[in-house]
Amino acid sequence: MTSTPSSGAGLHHLELWTADLTVSEPAWDWLLTSLGWAPERVEGWELGRIWRHPDDAYLVLEQSADVLGERAERRSPGMNHLALRVADRSTLDAIRAAAPRHGWQELFGDRYPHAGGENHTAWYGEDPHGLEVELVAPL
Repeated sequence: MTSTPSSGAGLHHLELWTADLTVSEPAWDWLLTSLGWAPERVEGWELGRIWRHPDDAYLVLEQSADVLGERAERRSPGMNHLALRVADRSTLDAIRAAAPRHGWQELFGDRYPHAGGENHTAWYGEDPHGLEVELVAPL
């Protein structure tokens, strides 16, 4: 059996582009801070935001002049969605209940919490610009 190195593997960062940071930032800030990610400000960078996970991976949300269109389309080639872990089912239920007040639209609500299958407990949501997130709880 080959051992996996403890460094050099895993997510370093993910950069998401948005059409309007003022619209999408509050939704992402609420979601990520609810999951234990910490916001970081970059001095002089008004069109970008960073949240860092305790494992040191980070997520960037940026408004760029190079963005095409107003909404993400998860069914087009490219990223379909971002899946994040949550601690437990009660956290998942709490986020689901509060998400609409924070700019998130639930997807597949009629099949919650098993839209991904009977052996998969998750909530699916879409941010104000169409970026999908899947939050996965342990069974």
